[in-house]
Parts: sequence; C-alpha cells; structure tokens
Amino acid sequence: MPIAQLTASTGFVDLLVLAVLLIGSIIVGLRAGRGANSADAYLLGGRSLPWWAILGSIVATETSTATVLSVPGAAFGDTGLKWLQIPLGYLAGRIIVAMVFLPRYFEGNLYTAYEVLEKRFGPLTRRVSSMLFLVTRSLGDGLRLYLAGLVLETLLGWPLALSILLMSVVTVIYTVVGGLRSVVWNDCIQFVIYVCGGVATVFVIAGQIDGGWPYLLRWAADSGKLQPFRFQFSLSDPFNFWAGLFGGAVLTIGTHGTDHMMVQRYLSAPSLRDAARAVISSGVVVMLQFLLFLFIGIELACFYSQHNRLAPGTGDRIFVGFIVEHFPRNVGLVGVMLAAVLSAAMSTLSSSLNASASAVLNDFWIPLSGSPLPESRQVLLSRWLTLAFGILQAVIGIQAAKLDRSVVDNALTIAGFSAGLLLGVFALGILSRRAGQGAALTGAACGLLTLSIVQFRPFPDQPAVAWPWLALIGSTTTFAIGQTVALVSPRPSSTAKT
Repeated sequence: MPIAQLTASTGFVDLLVLAVLLIGSIIVGLRAGRGANSADAYLLGGRSLPWWAILGSIVATETSTATVLSVPGAAFGDTGLKWLQIPLGYLAGRIIVAMVFLPRYFEGNLYTAYEVLEKRFGPLTRRVSSMLFLVTRSLGDGLRLYLAGLVLETLLGWPLALSILLMSVVTVIYTVVGGLRSVVWNDCIQFVIYVCGGVATVFVIAGQIDGGWPYLLRWAADSGKLQPFRFQFSLSDPFNFWAGLFGGAVLTIGTHGTDHMMVQRYLSAPSLRDAARAVISSGVVVMLQFLLFLFIGIELACFYSQHNRLAPGTGDRIFVGFIVEHFPRNVGLVGVMLAAVLSAAMSTLSSSLNASASAVLNDFWIPLSGSPLPESRQVLLSRWLTLAFGILQAVIGIQAAKLDRSVVDNALTIAGFSAGLLLGVFALGILSRRAGQGAALTGAACGLLTLSIVQFRPFPDQPAVAWPWLALIGSTTTFAIGQTVALVSPRPSSTAKT
C-alpha cells in the first residue's frame, strides 16, 4: 500500500490512540514530578520506588524499538527461536549483578555507578568511565530513536526528521518536568502498551494465515523455527548456545552492573533486597518478552510463505511492512501498534536522558566546580542537561539513516564495547588489590584497541566475531592487561580504599 494511501486510510481512532499516548505521557510526567525539588528526588525518585515499578522500568528501558522490530526480523530469517539462547545468559548475568554489584552500590549514599570507581582508583577513572557511558549511550539510543522515527515515517507518511523530533520533544518534556519518578511510571505504562500491541499482533497475523493455528504450528515445527538451541560453537554466529550463555551473561553483567542507566534504577529502590528482586525478576520477564516478539517473526515467515507473497524488505522492515499492507484499518489497531512502537522508543530515550544528565552533574559538574551546589541549582542543571542530551540524540537519530546494517546489530555492538570495557575496570576494582588507576586505564585502552581490531577487521581474512562475544573480549582484555601492568609496576606506597 503506498504511503499516501496508507496515511489517508489511517482512521481517526488510530490517531486518537497515538495522541492519547503522547499527551498522557506528559500528564504522567507533570503529576509524578510534583515535589521533585531536590537532587535526590529528581534523579533517584527519593529512593522510595516500589520494586515492581523498578522491574517494569528495567524491562521497558532495555526494550527499545530495536527489540520490537528487529527481533521479529531475525526470527523471520534463519534464527527462529534460537534468539532465546541469549536471554538465558541475560538471566544468569542478572543473578551475578544482584550478588556482586548491588551490595557495593548500596554502601553509602551514591548517585552514579562510577562513584564506586573513584573510591577504588581515583577521580580520573571515574570520569573516563562516565564519559564512556555518555558517549556509547548517546550513540546507541540515537540509533534506536532512528528506528522508531522510521516507523512513523512509514506508517503516517511524515518526514523522518519530523517523526524523530516529535518523539524527542514529548519525551524530553515529561523527563525534564518529572525526573526519574516520571520516567519510571511512564516506563511501566509504556511496557503494558507495547506488550498489548505484541499480543494483538499475534492474533492479527494468525487470523490471516490459511489453516490458522494448526497450520502455523505445524509449519513452524517443520521449518525448524521452534528449535531453541544450537550447540555448534562458532565465534561468528551470535545464535548458538555458548554465545548466548557466556556472551549474553557477560554482556548483561556489563550493561546491568556497570551502566548507570540501570544502576540509577537500583539506587531508586528503598533497599538492597528490593533492587535485587527487581533485577532478577526482570530477566524472566525479558525472556518471555523475547518469546513474544520472536513468535511474531515466525508468524510473519509463515504468512509470507503462502501464496508466493512477497515480503516487504528484510530485517527491520518486515514487521513494519506487514502493518502497512495487512493490518486492519479504522479500528484502532494501527494506532495501538504506533503506540507500542513509540512506547518502546520513549521508554529507552527517557531513561537515557535522565541517566546521562545525572552522570554529567555528579561525575563532572559538581566535582569540578570546587564548591557545593544548592539543591535547586542541581535540579535546574539536571533539567538543562536533559534537554541538551535530547537534542544530541535526535541529531544522531536523524543521521542514522545512512547506516546499512540492522539497527539492533549496531546498537548491540555499541553496547558490547561499553559493557566490556566498564566491566573489565570494575573487575579490576573488585578482584585485584594491586591494580591502581594507571593499570585500570591502561587496561581499558588496550581493551578498546582490541575490540576495534575485532570489530573493524583491518587484517585480510580476519574472521568475523559475533556481537555477544564483544563484551567478554573487552572485559577479559581490560582485566588481563590491567592486572599485568599492576604486577610489573612498583607497588604504590598507599592504595585507594577498596
């Protein structure tokens, strides 16, 4: 269906559903932001958010448009349910985060994850780690924002730049006004919306497959798409058991144990026990969520296998193409899917903006200012920083149209870089008593060089390495080089607090 025709057939109910989401997000932000007049209330929700709300926020934050659109695209191809091997590693990684990292974050009155590194190594390590978080978070979430803009462009016929700016403006408004409490409650609402959209899609597609559910399940089994495990080891294949379990676990330890966007949620819990309950439970919910969107991809593969139907592109465009050509019109379902995609995008974007503002304020601005800042001044600066990061990520999203790889691949590659390096530095702080600031930074630099060589393959005939292994390679290289430097260097006369 041409875009102009689609736009004309998008009914009032569909647009109303979309408008309710956008306006409702702002209203929630206004209500949740009442009383956020201190840094603790604005950046950490007063450290009093219930564990189940933090759980919803964790899941919604790590679920971007890349999950909603790219994961079905992967299952449409040869992957099928083999994606589920990766959430197995995600769950194992979360258990380690709860056991090893959370107790350290609840020692003292921390505002960011990287304050732990300053206590162990010194201020330079804290700032370098925080800067790595800021750069990779902005790049990765800018890519996710682009994919959501692509959906609006395709479904409504709006220009890509306008679509990205609309989402950015709404998200920035409720994040600036309400702070973390607004972000978390909006995340929970957005989680429900995109899951409902996914469930509705399952029945919409099944209803258009000749033979219905019996044919669909038989076709999926015969084609091998219901087989979740592949035990053959390969560094270039992201969807084998070993990459999923070990690569996925290390990636999650990095993203959920050292990334301030997640750590900020733990610090908003009233206790260590509540934070641990939220992060471990989120692993189970994420696995079920992956199963939902993978099954949508399998349904799409079955649907397009019938009657020589022509699939509308590859990868990220499969699901969007189905919505364009085959979703019922004028009954609100297109509006629900638009709301689902935008919910996934805004939940990640809002969390990123709030966490980035917190990192700049607490890791750079306050320590470098040389004097304490009044609470009102901290809140005002946080709001301006949130606005600045919103503009930055919108620019990145608009420029991302030049990429030719799957957005989920690009985003996960960036996550692998940052998670690996930060995890290696944290591991040095936890496991090595000898390593100092110089050893940690040298290890991180060597880890970055190694990952760059692995990813960009400057040597002829260099084999490709799949993204689940990047965090493992980066963390082990950082730790090994850092520990080696520490062992061959003279022992310092005094060591930082461990």
